[in-house]
Amino acid sequence: MSRIAKYPVAVPKGIEAAISANLITVKGPLGTLTQALTGDVNVKLEDNQLTFVVTNETRHAKAMSGTVRALVNNMVAGVSKGFERKLTLVGVGYRAQVQGDSLKLQLGFSHDILHKAPAGVKIECPTQTEIVIKGSDKQVVGQVAAEIRAYRSPEPYKGKGIRYADEHVVIKETKKK
Repeated sequence: MSRIAKYPVAVPKGIEAAISANLITVKGPLGTLTQALTGDVNVKLEDNQLTFVVTNETRHAKAMSGTVRALVNNMVAGVSKGFERKLTLVGVGYRAQVQGDSLKLQLGFSHDILHKAPAGVKIECPTQTEIVIKGSDKQVVGQVAAEIRAYRSPEPYKGKGIRYADEHVVIKETKKK
């Protein structure tokens, strides 16, 4: 069995977890998340703790036990605290601003880029060169951040582009004559 699946997931006060045959639903102050379960892992709710037990001893089932535990832990953390991802824009004239539920980016192209935020995701711009993406679903927040970064990923010679706030871009040396 996966070592991570041995640890139970604590369900804090104010958060409800409901388990059906092949679906788990977690409700909290920041929203509701659902996750489909495989038949390889049984999830049990006892004393405000979710435990994960492998139904058969196959290699796939043991691997899925840790995956399901990690997904459920992210669901509980998402509906209680939420997730956020920060992006920074590096480059002359690179700007971002929020217009309603979409993000307007000026990235040196001949046109502005409008990126519409999906449901459950909130985009903020504290300054013109910072973007903060917040939401309760970790996968969706990360996917939106990756899509925005893909419009102009950091280039290796000057470092211009959109990068994660904690990302370090290694600058290459220019060609010598």
